[in-house]
Amino acid sequence: MHGGIGFASGPLPLDPRPARARLRPAMTDHTADHSLATETLAAAPASIARAAAVLRAGGLVAFPTETVYGLGADATNDRAVARIFEAKGRPRFNPLICHFPDTAAAAGAVRFDARARALAEAFWPGPLTLVLPRAADCPASLLCSAGLDSLAVRVPDQPLARALLQAVGRPLAAPSANRSGRVSPTTAAHVAAELEGRIELILDGGPCRVGLESTVVSLLGEAPLLLRPGGLPAEALAEVLGALPAAPAEDAPLASPGMLASHYAPERPLRLNARSLRPDEALLAFGPAVPSDAGPLVNLSPAGDLREAAARLFAALRELDRPGVAAIAVMPIPERGLGRAINDRLRRAAAPRERAVSGA
Repeated sequence: MHGGIGFASGPLPLDPRPARARLRPAMTDHTADHSLATETLAAAPASIARAAAVLRAGGLVAFPTETVYGLGADATNDRAVARIFEAKGRPRFNPLICHFPDTAAAAGAVRFDARARALAEAFWPGPLTLVLPRAADCPASLLCSAGLDSLAVRVPDQPLARALLQAVGRPLAAPSANRSGRVSPTTAAHVAAELEGRIELILDGGPCRVGLESTVVSLLGEAPLLLRPGGLPAEALAEVLGALPAAPAEDAPLASPGMLASHYAPERPLRLNARSLRPDEALLAFGPAVPSDAGPLVNLSPAGDLREAAARLFAALRELDRPGVAAIAVMPIPERGLGRAINDRLRRAAAPRERAVSGA
């Protein structure tokens, strides 16, 4: 469905087709050979206007948020959303996060309760995604929800992203701008290396400030669930909710991105909690005490600062994922604050590759 409706307009008409039919829109032919001429534009008003026009026409635009670069499509356009899955090679059962310019716009797509309002007031704009029931007149394609009755929504805290959302006048579905299962991008160059020829445009807003995907919290049940640790520490959530949100059951359905066992993976295998190096290994270090026999090395934070480590994680994995390296050894990261999110990404990156089927 494509209603061409801005945030201030009336609701889109409900699609009368069965949900199963709506989940299988036709792919657009011009992305099949991955031979698009991908533009990269620096942040400027003219670039934002150009990107907004591409998105309104059903194209794909990668843009920076405070967390990672997102691969944006008009969330109200089935075909545009379907192109995200094709460009990323992403399975359609994995939901997408919809981005909005402000809380009022997000509240038009989902049903807010008191907990959602409190979290939005405390942390939006920012690196928090809320999974809430879809509103009866939700304008977002069911592809964004993977056919579920819920939708993942957030308001990014990045000036270029919010200016783009305002210019488009529609919510943007935007998973990370990388091929499915790969390391998330934190610079425009990372996006180009992954998606050159697959998308129309990249907006270059410089390196991402946070460097980890958003924290995802489900408010679908009586107890909040932490579906994905991320750029907002769980301790901050507890201050608003009164307690740390619980983890979902192992057999819970995929209600948000980033829940698959194997994810965020470089080409080289990862060996976690390493305290020494094996031959031909590179080292992802943390803290001041680095093994003296280290060869190729990136230290996430020599000072042991978890915020610095989070911001550098994905760029560091990309730097070490290179010819001549047999594997990447990873030093222990403290399991507190942002360390929980860092370790979550590292465990998923180290999981068996046959299960690596999703994007971010």
